[in-house]
Amino acid sequence: MEQITIRNYINGEWVDEPGVNYVNLDNPSTGEIVGRVPFCTEKTADNAITAAQAAFESWRKVPVAARTAYLFKLYDLVQANYDDLAYTISYEQGKSPVDAHAEMVRVVENIQSACAAPLVIQGDFLENAGPGIHGEVIPQPLGVCGLIVPYNFPAMVPFWFLPYALAAGNTVVLKASEQVPITMQKIFRLIDQLGLPKGVANLVNGDAKVAGAILAAPDVKAVSFVGSTNVAKIIASSCAATGKRFQALGGAKNYFVVMEDAKMDQVLKSFTTSCYGCAGQRCMAASVIAAVPAVYDQLKDSLVAEAKKLKVGDATDPTVGVGPVISAAHKEKVLKYIETGIKEGAKLLLDGRSVELPEKNKNGYFIGPTIFADVTPEMTIAQEEIFGPVVCLMKIDNLDQALKQIKEHQYGNGASVFTQNGYYAHKFMQECDAGMVGINVGIPAPVAQLPFGGVKNSAFADIKAQGRDVFSFFTTRKIVTSRFFPED
Repeated sequence: MEQITIRNYINGEWVDEPGVNYVNLDNPSTGEIVGRVPFCTEKTADNAITAAQAAFESWRKVPVAARTAYLFKLYDLVQANYDDLAYTISYEQGKSPVDAHAEMVRVVENIQSACAAPLVIQGDFLENAGPGIHGEVIPQPLGVCGLIVPYNFPAMVPFWFLPYALAAGNTVVLKASEQVPITMQKIFRLIDQLGLPKGVANLVNGDAKVAGAILAAPDVKAVSFVGSTNVAKIIASSCAATGKRFQALGGAKNYFVVMEDAKMDQVLKSFTTSCYGCAGQRCMAASVIAAVPAVYDQLKDSLVAEAKKLKVGDATDPTVGVGPVISAAHKEKVLKYIETGIKEGAKLLLDGRSVELPEKNKNGYFIGPTIFADVTPEMTIAQEEIFGPVVCLMKIDNLDQALKQIKEHQYGNGASVFTQNGYYAHKFMQECDAGMVGINVGIPAPVAQLPFGGVKNSAFADIKAQGRDVFSFFTTRKIVTSRFFPED
């Protein structure tokens, strides 16, 4: 892939901000420079917001079926460029080809779901609410919506929001992650082919300055964010202070509970994909495996054996199961967590700190599958989100203890239980203090037609991402009471 210079897309044009600094982009599998991204100022964000605000009044009046027609066209363009986009995700983010293609599946699903807008955003009518009085509820778009997205899913996460916002009649300013802007650059090249009115969809690049401008702008009526919990709290408080709607999705520490009657072959199959997919850099990754005594010792040996089967290497290699983490800085962060786990007394069963790699990947940011055993709930590696291929194996007495630990944890994004026992399954489903729950499913991430989001410090929002629910976020419900008198 040739080196690329990232540009902004504002008011239907590809534009640059003069005089700004450019930062190199590197391939995490090799460390090689693959492009450069501008760290734009508030000026670029303000220009995009101005364009989006100017486009809003006419865009909101476009019939909803006509708005979704653009999304049908986008669906076709994404499908036609599916393999290239998946390769780009692997190339710039470090996901294995399997994980990159899985991400693209969700992009396509979300476009399809947003195309249901003509059915989903219909209003309500109450005849004879009073004598001669009728009541109506009319869903209407909000205005300019700001989208601030993370590095770990450069295609999927933006599509939790973007197609729904447009279908509902809003205009959009999207800030791509400065670490992985190439995928969204390519997607906006497809959006540029749709013939959308100028200013309806805008792309800006930069760091916290650009995000801050989106938060500060009075014309931005809603913000959707995915990232760390610390930043999510800032997003939520800033939006609350200025009267903006917000979805601020944060971190996670997901439990993977194994009961004595679990189908062990399915546990092991789910373990590798859930814990080591995306090199552990996803909010749905299982990072604490809690097992009852009857299977704990067996599981220790089996998990290590399965993890050793995974090939670590270049993310564009179809035979690779675990690619690199995103950057040298993040690699150092994960390595420090491994050191902390050792110091706190956890037993390092599998050490991924030194993996054998081809010469071309020696400068990549690789950490192999890592497993700690005898982890206890108070340990740092059990409390904090590592966001890497590090697994904590913990012994629990019973299901009640697992549920108690999940409830007491600061995060509540996802959790899964593996059991054939209906009582266990229903108890877990009802009592597990997490936003997304799996029963014999290692990654309980819902399909695009269902809402996505956690609880506690994993999400600061009343309305979750994607699916039918997100239309409620991108619309306001106007209530009309009307009465007409007979002519004299």
